[in-house]
Order: sequence, then C-alpha cells, then structure tokens
Amino acid sequence: MRIENFIYFFTICGFFIGLVFSIINFNDPMYILFYTFLITLFFYLLIHLSIASFLDIKSLSKNIFDKSKYEEVSDYFIYELENREKKINSLVNVTENISREKKSRANSDELHGKIAA
Repeated sequence: MRIENFIYFFTICGFFIGLVFSIINFNDPMYILFYTFLITLFFYLLIHLSIASFLDIKSLSKNIFDKSKYEEVSDYFIYELENREKKINSLVNVTENISREKKSRANSDELHGKIAA
C-alpha cells in the first residue's frame, strides 16, 4: 500500500473523530470547527511522524531499484548471450560443413560406383 494512502486514511479518520468529539462536547459552531480542525491536524501530524520513523525513503528507493547493480547484471547477461551466440553459430557452421562433406562424399561415391560399374 502506498504511503499517501495511509496519510489520506488517517487524516480522514482524524476529521471524523474530531467532528464527532466536537459535536458531542460543544454547541458553539466556532468551537466545533476549531476542535475538528485541531484533532484533524493532530492525526495528520501523527501519521507523518509515524511514517517518518518507520520508513527511510532513500534506503527504501535504493532497495527497490539499484541502478548500478541492474546495469552490472544486464551487462553480464549481454556478454554471456553474445558468447553463447558465437558458440552456437560456430557449431552450426561445423555441422553444416560436415553435412556438406557427407553429401559430397556420397555424390563422389555414387559417381565412382557408376563409373566402376
């Protein structure tokens, strides 16, 4: 869950708790508005302090995505894929050469067999 959602949730909770508390205890509209605002502000600051004490944004973002490590791993995989591609291409060339030699031997054997017969 995103941090902003916690802030929104606790601010709204603070607003409604403050509103209920103010309506129960006061009859004057100015007191109701003032104490509702005060309790909402308290909840808003409380959630910010809680989030600040539990999360360190810089370390969180580094743990989520470490660019240097990602680039290092990506470069390694690219290097390995290029090496494997070269090996596979050389093996394909060798097998093609072997199959060509077999075909040429078979053709030459047929020609020699026909000539001998």
